[in-house]
Amino acid sequence: MEKCKKLSILISNDDGVHAEGIRALAAELRDIAEVTIVAPDRNRSGASNSLTLEQPLRVNEIEPRVFSVQGTPTDCVHFALNELMKGALPDLVLSGINHGANLGDDVLYSGTVAAAMEGHFLGVQSIAFSLVGKTHFTAAARVARQFVERHLAQRVPTNRLLNINIPDLPLAQLGSVEVTRLGARHHAESMIKQKDPRGHDIYWLGPPGKEQDAGTGTDFYAIEQGHISITPLQVDLTAHESIGAMERWIAGRE
Repeated sequence: MEKCKKLSILISNDDGVHAEGIRALAAELRDIAEVTIVAPDRNRSGASNSLTLEQPLRVNEIEPRVFSVQGTPTDCVHFALNELMKGALPDLVLSGINHGANLGDDVLYSGTVAAAMEGHFLGVQSIAFSLVGKTHFTAAARVARQFVERHLAQRVPTNRLLNINIPDLPLAQLGSVEVTRLGARHHAESMIKQKDPRGHDIYWLGPPGKEQDAGTGTDFYAIEQGHISITPLQVDLTAHESIGAMERWIAGRE
């Protein structure tokens, strides 16, 4: 236990520093780790990997080791690792617990996954946690703790960030942990056009598209069956299998 007490964990999210999910996660881990929270001052869901470049970041320590940042989830982790904790990087970067799922192509837009990705970029093992709902945060935090303890006993065996989704169920009703691939959705629904009080056109993003690839082995399928989904993610977006065809195309041979 003394070894566990020396563990250092950075926690961020995209729902904001006051969100129930991040508070539940921090509360669950404080007896085994020194926890530092660096999170946006408000909800920044859907911010993806955006950085604030045209204005300075304003940071306030609102409680001991709890920092509110006027910026994106990526800003938060970037600031934490390059300034606040430089010279003494944490053992883990955790993001979440998100209020809602991050499944399939949702990860491309997710600020939760982006915060973990920034930790991964900067050389720290990182995990994103999402609750597929908004009720059982205590159960989800207990699951997150189990993953942290597993990593302590035996480190994650790949140089990958992990995306973990947890069904919104009591702890006793959760299924097994399934290692999954990302599923896929159909295109999003059409945008919703309305008028503001001054008669100007405004537009809302439509709801996410229905699942397109949600079969066995996907994160969608695991969650539908009541299981915990864990998907290792890689950051390299290169379509390596297409390089040869592109070289031939550029050379005029295809």
